[in-house]
Amino acid sequence: MTKLGSEPINTLFWKYSIPAIIASTSTSLYNVIDRIFIGQGVGPYAISGLSLTLPLMNIAVALSTLIGIGASSMISIRLGEKKGDLAIRTLGNATLLFLILGGSFSIISLIFIEKILILFGASELTLPYAKDFMVIILWGNIFGNLFYGLYNMMRSSGYPTKAMTGMILSVLANLILAPLFIFVFKWGIKGAAFATVIAQILGLTFFFIHFLNTKNVVHYTATCFKLSKGIITKIFSIGLSPFVVHFCAFFVIAVVNLQLKKYGGDFAIGAAGIINSIAGLIIMIIFGFAQGMQPLVGYNFGAKQHQRMWDAYKLSVIWATIIAGIAWAFALIYPQWISKAFTNDSELIAQTANGIRLYFLVFPVIGFQLVTSHFFLSIGLAKISIMLSLFRQVIVLLPFLFILPPIWEVDGVWLSEPFASTFSMVLAMWIMYRWYAKQEWKTVKL
Repeated sequence: MTKLGSEPINTLFWKYSIPAIIASTSTSLYNVIDRIFIGQGVGPYAISGLSLTLPLMNIAVALSTLIGIGASSMISIRLGEKKGDLAIRTLGNATLLFLILGGSFSIISLIFIEKILILFGASELTLPYAKDFMVIILWGNIFGNLFYGLYNMMRSSGYPTKAMTGMILSVLANLILAPLFIFVFKWGIKGAAFATVIAQILGLTFFFIHFLNTKNVVHYTATCFKLSKGIITKIFSIGLSPFVVHFCAFFVIAVVNLQLKKYGGDFAIGAAGIINSIAGLIIMIIFGFAQGMQPLVGYNFGAKQHQRMWDAYKLSVIWATIIAGIAWAFALIYPQWISKAFTNDSELIAQTANGIRLYFLVFPVIGFQLVTSHFFLSIGLAKISIMLSLFRQVIVLLPFLFILPPIWEVDGVWLSEPFASTFSMVLAMWIMYRWYAKQEWKTVKL
């Protein structure tokens, strides 16, 4: 970890970003793989059913990021401060929190699963698919939460390549099991769910073996699981921003599905699921740059090497914007080709292609916004990151979802996203400019 304070920033940035990009992109491949196999092997209504599970899955992800991002940020900061004992205790506390919160969420959701899915817009044609998939995912939710959480903590404790290996192992397992269960065993959408859970358990086993090794800098000990109010408070305070992002996404996706059902029907919901999986894949690449930046920013902030901190941030913004720009061009030029990878149904292809064109209109601005929000998380300033998240998801996006559809119908739903991204970009630039110009980072204390 001491290399984070001495090696050239450009070298460290790519050392941490490339594994993070591969690993974070791998996570989004779960959604893409499931939709391609389900669309081609089960049918268009199954894709729509899968899309209806997104709000509930966002709550699960929200709980996972509340703990995982908060803990991984604190591990980086504590290691930068030469407080390895606190980093180890953070690992233990976070692991217990995953078990408690993840288990509670699964039990409550399983009890009310049908009512929840109907509330999210399920119809008689899509409810069976959504329920079959989500019940299996919820039974494996604890494994999924721990899997993603330990991945983040392994990366932040100085093992980005090893963390990437565990993630790739899981994705490869899913890539093999999903078509086997869907096409060979004829398990349909249940096969996709079983493949996801089993793949996550395999990756989780890999991560557990790492943290059980006492030779590693951060590892499990007999006393690290003793819950500490101070550690839990710090984990939650930093993890609150990504939690808010995903929890708000729960409401937003639920509203999107209801508006799409009203103005476009079941296939419009299916199109949204496809578009979200595509956009999610690109955003995860951008998120990989932000994750690669996190240990550099967190460590050098803790070590008071502020110029190195800023150099890492600037590199992340530049490359995130480049990737978003490439994705924007590709989406606008080849929307039909992208849509056909997921389904052979002509109506679903048409709705998806139209949605892609509108959804991606101002996509390049996503890079700066996401990296800036993650920067503040990396140095423990969750309040600023929360404000950026709330502004985009609640103050801007939700109102547009009610204002634009009555004017442009289903096109209005798709256009709500670029409208929200534009306004959020302006706010993020203004906040960062003021914060940088006043040199407020020099007075921040954790």
